[in-house]
Amino acid sequence: MGKPAVALIVGGRSAEREISLQTGAGVAAALDELGYPHASIDADECLLDELGRLRPDVAFNALHGGAGEDGTVQALLDWLRIPYQGSGARASAIAMDKWITKAVARSLDIPVPRAVLLDAREPQCDRPPDPPGLPCVVKPRAQGSAIGVSIVHFEEQWPAAVREASAFGPWIVIEEYVEGREFTVAILGERALPLVEIIPHDDFYTYHAKYTPGASTHAVPATVADNLALRMQEHALRLHHTLGCRDYSRVDVLMSVTNSLYVLECNTLPGLTRLSLFPEAASAAGITYTALIDRLVEAALSRATSRAT
Repeated sequence: MGKPAVALIVGGRSAEREISLQTGAGVAAALDELGYPHASIDADECLLDELGRLRPDVAFNALHGGAGEDGTVQALLDWLRIPYQGSGARASAIAMDKWITKAVARSLDIPVPRAVLLDAREPQCDRPPDPPGLPCVVKPRAQGSAIGVSIVHFEEQWPAAVREASAFGPWIVIEEYVEGREFTVAILGERALPLVEIIPHDDFYTYHAKYTPGASTHAVPATVADNLALRMQEHALRLHHTLGCRDYSRVDVLMSVTNSLYVLECNTLPGLTRLSLFPEAASAAGITYTALIDRLVEAALSRATSRAT
């Protein structure tokens, strides 16, 4: 009997479509190497019909942002009883919302930057709020890949930052700016992988820095004191578990110049492009890209087996 058939869901209509296509290309190459029969589906209005036509044994969700990461596609796959890798609908929806994720982290005594939630349609949004004051970080409430994110150092930069963030919805998050080093903690199964330090060549880890070769440097494993590395991994694992994430996630952490730690967010569908942080962390743990994809497919298949028994 041959290997299970995989429906590889890519593209979609989010602002991260191009990154999803890159992730999908990497996953498709790995599935070829592993011998899984697979077909790619662009996540448009025909997604339901295409899944019904293909009747796959398992789906690999290679979407980023939007309906692919906010629980919508996960709920659809649950309804169709097609197992998939990654977090379920509820955990995906919660983690996609940066404001709710902050509230969950605070409830666990996990440190997060001070922040406020603003409605860009309201008159009081015409100037930076205090707190957190300036400088501050302005970001959409639910968006990935640093899309719509700005650092505001001067008040005259505020209107443009609000316009950019609110292009993805009226509710925007304003965070205190924390100067320091940025790290990410990749979680695979129940294990925190070696830390990655992100050294962007832009002002911060922008979309350009994330996905342009040579625009950032990744130190893997990161050079940081063991006690600080352990605390970052512990924070990430607790947030991952409390949000209800499964299989894998990636938690971003800032370390200030005084070595204080601040958790930023939890990504339930980390990028799997050749420039992405998660595969680099896996490689540092001795897990090849192809082996990583195999583990994720097997995680989805294990849920199909449990449903049948």
